[in-house]
Amino acid sequence: MVKRYAPLLVGLHWLMALMIVAMLFAGHFITAATPNSSPEKIDHLKGHMAMGMAVAVFLIVRLIVRLRSDKPAPARSGMVWADQVAIWTHWGFYGLLFAQIATGLAMSIMGGLPEIVFNGHGNLPPDFWGLPTRGAHGVISKLLMAMVLLHAGAAVFHQFIKRDGLMSRMWFGVRR
Repeated sequence: MVKRYAPLLVGLHWLMALMIVAMLFAGHFITAATPNSSPEKIDHLKGHMAMGMAVAVFLIVRLIVRLRSDKPAPARSGMVWADQVAIWTHWGFYGLLFAQIATGLAMSIMGGLPEIVFNGHGNLPPDFWGLPTRGAHGVISKLLMAMVLLHAGAAVFHQFIKRDGLMSRMWFGVRR
């Protein structure tokens, strides 16, 4: 049994973690906060959409690598309920990220954003809240924020309270 995750999985984990945190922050505090009438909104949307597409590609690659590579044994916290929460949280990330990407893509298509944002043809709708998936996109972003905090809190717990070396599993090094 290996002690660490595959290097590609490790790299994707940390790259996607940074991207997802940046997307959640920018989406909430910059993109959503900028009125659609602002000329800067197009640039915000262009970055948000491009990064969302990159996250989608990385998510698919990551899922394939996760399913096909050897993994360390599941981490144990000493609390059965916490170990179950960890399993559901990890798979929940995949589900929520796919849902976030799907609602973003649907919102983009319904709002005509690819043509507007990437080709400069047309105008943004006055408000995205009129699009059916906008509410879901916002709710999923809040759930993802909560899960990121839960995940980071669990990592801190393992690293500094349990001192069980859990963080080394999702870092580069010898896998045996």
